[in-house]
Amino acid sequence: MFNRILGGRVGYLLGFVAAFGLVGLALYIQQQNNLDPCPLCITQRIAYMVLGVIFLVAALHNPGKWGWRIYGFLQFAAAATGAGIALRHMWIQAHPDQVMSECGVGFDYMFENFPMQRALQWVFNGTGECSKIDWTWLGLTIPQLSLIAFVGFAVFAVLLAMLKK
Repeated sequence: MFNRILGGRVGYLLGFVAAFGLVGLALYIQQQNNLDPCPLCITQRIAYMVLGVIFLVAALHNPGKWGWRIYGFLQFAAAATGAGIALRHMWIQAHPDQVMSECGVGFDYMFENFPMQRALQWVFNGTGECSKIDWTWLGLTIPQLSLIAFVGFAVFAVLLAMLKK
């Protein structure tokens, strides 16, 4: 039954809706709680959007057997990248004493005024705002919840890739 439901475009569309649904949820939480996202939060949102676009392109393309595997690899890679970013964010929150205590410059300012390598270095070094825990759900922080979602997407991508025989 799983194969019949998700074996076509429906599985890809489900991945697309879930990825962009999580971005929408993040925006809702941000607005409801008056939160400013840190650079790593924004980077995780970008990873969700990249993942969602890959799912959408796959749904529109409706590939054959090898296409499913190639899209599965791309989806897995995007999810793994997002998981890595979430893990880095979790580490920063667990070790706030080892991170710059000031908030630092904004995400847009970094990428507009500094070379890409330097801006990315700042993003992944984290700032004081990355180490703050402003919101939790069921005792889990936003990066922890994000890690769970990215792992779920990675597993889902592998399952979709294996469905096409």
